[in-house]
Amino acid sequence: MLSILIPVYNYNIFTLVETLYKQTLECNIPFEIICLDDASQDFIIENQRINQFNNSSFSILEKNIGRSAIRNLLAQKAVYENLLFLDADTFPVHNQFISNYIEAIKKNEKVVFGGILYENKKPAKELLLRWIYGRKREALSLADRIQNPSDSALVSNLLIKKEIVVRFPFDENLTKYGYEDLLFFSVLKSNLIAITHIDNPVFHLNLETSALFLSKTKTALQNLVFLDVSNKISKKESKIIASFEFLNRLKLISVFNFVFRKLETKIERNLVSEKPSLFLFDIYKLGCYCFLKSK
Repeated sequence: MLSILIPVYNYNIFTLVETLYKQTLECNIPFEIICLDDASQDFIIENQRINQFNNSSFSILEKNIGRSAIRNLLAQKAVYENLLFLDADTFPVHNQFISNYIEAIKKNEKVVFGGILYENKKPAKELLLRWIYGRKREALSLADRIQNPSDSALVSNLLIKKEIVVRFPFDENLTKYGYEDLLFFSVLKSNLIAITHIDNPVFHLNLETSALFLSKTKTALQNLVFLDVSNKISKKESKIIASFEFLNRLKLISVFNFVFRKLETKIERNLVSEKPSLFLFDIYKLGCYCFLKSK
């Protein structure tokens, strides 16, 4: 009935799998838990303990294949028609996490996003940007999420029918971090596949340092440029692309680039500080995107 699929890279997922295993056993359904490690080096011994659970497996790929390809591979390996994708650094908020998804399956929902939360406790200074961004931009209430179902869903906590992933697999041209979710849900939307939102969140636990988050953001923007120039998404589906097009129509790209380069270091200092501004983070992303598009 249910295949729980977890892509792993340098993260200890034993406690996550142990919790999911216990919850799923209580539901008394056919299930499997498949964990694939994308050729990482850490926590191998800890994660291999997963193989002691019935219907559960942890295995390691010989070479890194990327975030999209590993999800497609997990889907291919899955035995059951209902797939639950979970990121390695998530953890169920409620003890009824699996049973809530079983109820959605019984209603024959095709694609279901349960939501994501961040812990209330303020983290260390060097982790603040990712925490603040996550709480303000990702941890949306159910009422907010259902206003824009495709735009507010994430693959980090997603129940989906296997046949949909087979028909519309994750784009393996995206081998680096960033915007895989945007493209995947854009494809579903264009094919009139509805996304149901329920209140069944996971905590996102692993916070990168602000410096690392900025670095990963720059990498992600390379993907966004690729998606734009290859016409894989509509320009309306990204606020960054829409803002770039607005500046371009006003012939202000070169002016914006010049000003941004003058202020970039100051903006970065704010973003790694104790009071990072999400407004400046948006300016930062637009500035980096404009630079990449101008190359």
